[in-house]
Amino acid sequence: MNGPDCSRIKVYYKEYKPSEYLFEGQFGGQYSTRSIQTLFKKALQACGIKKKATVHTLRHSYATHLLENGTDLRIIQELLGHKSSKTTELYTHVSQQTKQRIPNPLDQLEL
Repeated sequence: MNGPDCSRIKVYYKEYKPSEYLFEGQFGGQYSTRSIQTLFKKALQACGIKKKATVHTLRHSYATHLLENGTDLRIIQELLGHKSSKTTELYTHVSQQTKQRIPNPLDQLEL
């Protein structure tokens, strides 16, 4: 991350000195699920994004992009906090981009 957003986070971090979570809730500790959903909805509105999106779709998109960029499924599993690899396998899907990168074995034949 770079640019103005990174600078703002650095200023925030120096000023608030969060102990456990980068962004702590009103009473310290982690934000509630509902608070995150509300903040995400407000951010979508502020950006003028009309497409339906949720925190879950953001999480799913994150996992999909990691997978498309070659991140090992076990790493994604750990990042998402899944205990079972089966959960991660169901959570991510094979995208068209990933399918297109698979070489056709017939193209390797020398005739």
